[in-house]
Amino acid sequence: MSQAIMDLVEKTALKENPPQFEVGDTVDVHLKILEGNKERIQVFTGVVIGISGQGCKEMFRVRRIVAGEGVERKFPLHSPKIEKVEVVRSGVVRRAKLYFLRDRVGKAVRLKERRRS
Repeated sequence: MSQAIMDLVEKTALKENPPQFEVGDTVDVHLKILEGNKERIQVFTGVVIGISGQGCKEMFRVRRIVAGEGVERKFPLHSPKIEKVEVVRSGVVRRAKLYFLRDRVGKAVRLKERRRS
């Protein structure tokens, strides 16, 4: 009984057409930021290094380098604060989680680009 209610609540929170991307893709995440009473869009660009969860609890982790320092953010996929997610380029990967990129610097961080057909 309670599981059916939870499923119903989760279905209302899901986006109708969630963005399509994979681990290894470089993405632009457009976030709605509230500053006082004004709202603006802030873009976070980086490589998707992991996707976890399912349903309305699905999260994705994006990593980028800022001033020589690695920065990671974890975003809920179905959050109303996410305006859109654009795929900039697709990378070739052989793993589900790219946590090994945390130990790399410079050119070693780059992934090979996947051919688009």
